[in-house]
Amino acid sequence: MPREFEWQEETLGSEDFYREDIEDLLQEGAWKEGFNEWTEYTNLDEEHVRIVSDLGLFQAFDFYWDPTEDRLRFDAPMISDDWRERNATESLDSSTVSMIDGELEDLGQTVQEVLEDYLERNDEASDYGWGEETYGKREE
Repeated sequence: MPREFEWQEETLGSEDFYREDIEDLLQEGAWKEGFNEWTEYTNLDEEHVRIVSDLGLFQAFDFYWDPTEDRLRFDAPMISDDWRERNATESLDSSTVSMIDGELEDLGQTVQEVLEDYLERNDEASDYGWGEETYGKREE
């Protein structure tokens, strides 16, 4: 299994509500906790995990607060459509690529659930106020 996740911070603009806060929670342990939980049931074998790691897909996850839907969301990376032409993935077949993409979606869902737990704990432990009330007051 790959070593601990190294978060690569990307700033996409003022529309990214609380991105830094979410990144902090990922670095504080939400990613590792979710990843470890996911490894207990994933169908990926070591070769698949190496491929995902080599392609940088673990680092390509995007977790963010969606102010329109007022909830935490994520975008899971997928193996690119040109996978047959890449050295790292040329030995795979389409069903394996689909399985890997599905497992990455499961990883994102697992980490999102852990992040939601972290957010709830932070909300209970402070007056930080994650959720509708805080986001309603936040100015861009």
